[in-house]
Amino acid sequence: MTTVKYIPFLRIHPEIKKEIAQEFERFYDEQNYVLGSGLENFEKAYAEFNCAEYAIGVGNGHDALLIILKCLNIGAGDEVILPAHTFIATALSVVNSGATPVLADVDNNTFNIDPADVIRKISKKTRAIIPVHLYGNPADMNKIQFIADKHNLHVIEDNAQAQGAMVDGRKTGSMGIMNFTSFYPTKNIGALGDGGMITTNDETLAEKARAMRNYGKTSDGRFSLIGINSRLDELHARLLMVKLKYLEKWNRARIEIAELYEEQLSNVGDIRFQSCYQNSMNVRHIFPICTAKRDKLKTYLKSRGVDALIHYEKPIHLQPSFSFLGLASESLPKSEAICGQVLSLPIYPGMDKKDIFYICEQIRDFFANH
Repeated sequence: MTTVKYIPFLRIHPEIKKEIAQEFERFYDEQNYVLGSGLENFEKAYAEFNCAEYAIGVGNGHDALLIILKCLNIGAGDEVILPAHTFIATALSVVNSGATPVLADVDNNTFNIDPADVIRKISKKTRAIIPVHLYGNPADMNKIQFIADKHNLHVIEDNAQAQGAMVDGRKTGSMGIMNFTSFYPTKNIGALGDGGMITTNDETLAEKARAMRNYGKTSDGRFSLIGINSRLDELHARLLMVKLKYLEKWNRARIEIAELYEEQLSNVGDIRFQSCYQNSMNVRHIFPICTAKRDKLKTYLKSRGVDALIHYEKPIHLQPSFSFLGLASESLPKSEAICGQVLSLPIYPGMDKKDIFYICEQIRDFFANH
């Protein structure tokens, strides 16, 4: 029986192992472990790749957003609007800043935050909107920015799953006042551990973020801000620098795999795919399908040697830790419906076509017999 694992870095790490080892030797010999030249070089390279003026490396994606909120003076008494269907870290950063997350429902087709529901959730306390480019699929940035401008709100892009994605020729992660990404190992470009990055086009905010990540130490050597300790490790920065030059190639491979999946699974059962906005490029961090038979299909695929995951089984408001929001079941129906039907199929650069055909064959067999 064929076995297909859900390990996004399964094929890319062996092909760059020699380069990684060489970079580790340079790191080891130079003995510059924190806020070194490797981090500085990677920040410059990532900013250029992301079409942003500045990039600030931090410990992880959660801390990146927490630092952004601190830089924008968003905290107790403020509200931040974000989608209910996303990874919980986005909402946790808002809570840990002292602000209140306000959850908006998502679009049934793109799975991204619904601009119409954002409008309904704006109050006098709202300070920012966080569109998440979920699964690598850009949110409707034109509408989000229009809403934000009209109501004098900050836009903060969550680009953790969409490094390299584009909207109208612009890179995601370059359009908000401040934006962030994660370099968790499973991302389109991932470290060999945790890591994150803030991007911005505002020099003052960039300097503030650099201070915030390093205990609040400003360029004059004084501790002028109440900061935290969250710096992207020098080693991770150097290894990410190796990976960055391959990112566009890897993204193209993901897109080709997704297109093959859609071709093979078109009109199979009740399967539907995540759709994209016009003039946008989805970099396919995850390939989700939706079906009312999700749980049975997942079990069937497992019996046939195929790993398939659920991102995410419950929306944020139905997680026990967020019961304080007081949002009952069915209060965000589209998010809840997607969470009840979504299934992520294996997708990673270097994936064999025969494995894709095998997975699709098993899915067709399942629906033929159910």
